Amino acid sequence: MIQVVIADDEDLVRSGIRVILEAADGIGVVGEARDGMEAVSLCEQLRPDVALLDAHMPGCDGFAATRRLMAEQDPPRIIILTAFGMAENLFQAMEAGASGFLLKHLNPAQLVQAVFAAAVGNTVLSSDIAKKVLTRSIVGRGMPSENSRNALSKFGRREREVLALLGQGMSNLSISKELHVSESSVKTYVSRILTKLQLENRTQAALLAVELGLSNGSN
Repeated sequence: MIQVVIADDEDLVRSGIRVILEAADGIGVVGEARDGMEAVSLCEQLRPDVALLDAHMPGCDGFAATRRLMAEQDPPRIIILTAFGMAENLFQAMEAGASGFLLKHLNPAQLVQAVFAAAVGNTVLSSDIAKKVLTRSIVGRGMPSENSRNALSKFGRREREVLALLGQGMSNLSISKELHVSESSVKTYVSRILTKLQLENRTQAALLAVELGLSNGSN
């Protein structure tokens, strides 16, 4: 059973998310919070697998709460939810250490799938956000570092393919099906990619893939 904490300052939003998640087999909502500080406290007490945090809450928002939780030992996987797909929000989530960034108007099935994906360590970035938000965010950010490009030049074909699919927001399972390799092999490739590029998580790798033009099939 995947245990989830929900944090949103709107009662109706929390209730709606709870109904959706608890209708799914294998997910249980163990706590609700109205702001970031309450979410941090609940997560410290309940040790959930996944925390769904609203980006903008009064006092301590979802980004600040994520940073606090990521400073703890064995933090939950965190998905930031927002009504606005602004590039700066996405990069704030990534820099804070969130495992995912989703728009609130996603359908129930996508939300359930995102919780399952985050719980097993996958990055949760839907393809529409990856294309619309990440692509816009590249403007004015400059080119990726020369170190990143040099490291990429030493990648094998399969590593480049995996990195490109990360840039499309695909999970390990989806990548394994796309490339016809085992999921354990994909995990190994992802680990190598993070090490070679000196990145901390899959979200950073996904962003870099977009900036390098790999996610749209560029070489």
